[in-house]
Amino acid sequence: MGRHVLVWDAPNVDMTLANIIEGKPTPKERPDLAVLGTWLVDHAEPGDDVEAAVFVNVAPHVAGPMRGWVMWLLEQGYRVFAKPKHGESDVDDDMIGHLWDRFEEGDLDAVYVGSNDARAFLEPLAELADQGVAVSVLGFAEFAGGLSTADGLRFVDLETIEGLFGEPLPRLTLELLPVEGRWFEPRGRLGAGSSSPGWGD
Repeated sequence: MGRHVLVWDAPNVDMTLANIIEGKPTPKERPDLAVLGTWLVDHAEPGDDVEAAVFVNVAPHVAGPMRGWVMWLLEQGYRVFAKPKHGESDVDDDMIGHLWDRFEEGDLDAVYVGSNDARAFLEPLAELADQGVAVSVLGFAEFAGGLSTADGLRFVDLETIEGLFGEPLPRLTLELLPVEGRWFEPRGRLGAGSSSPGWGD
């Protein structure tokens, strides 16, 4: 019997989504963490201890609106670590500290990290992998930097988790095309563009 632990970097995932859709994500555009919880449990063996924790930075102006979402997460079986947002404060160190706390407790078989922040997570996750922990990173390949290609880490593109998003995101990820193909819609006005950068060079 082992332990599987997921930590979810809510500020980073939300910021990355905003870059993808070029605007603030709506609830329908955000990943369905109930689906993610089911996916996590399905990747564990019967008898394994499965834990999922969402880490959030709470600015004063979102404390009220965020309360309902936090309550919903708790009802879905997630733990939530909430920290006040001050200036450039973040939750990265808290996430890493939580993973190492679980490692020190023993029986940590697998960790899943929902984030695209290679600067914060690449080195500590590589250290966990060197200790024999199976490490998976859940993110968006085009934003995850070295997390998507690092030796010893398994990278899972969030859009490959069935049902996590209600509809395809407007991403230019030609590596993840469905076999039937897909359309990409224009982002600019026809005839008003600059010179092509070319491709294949």
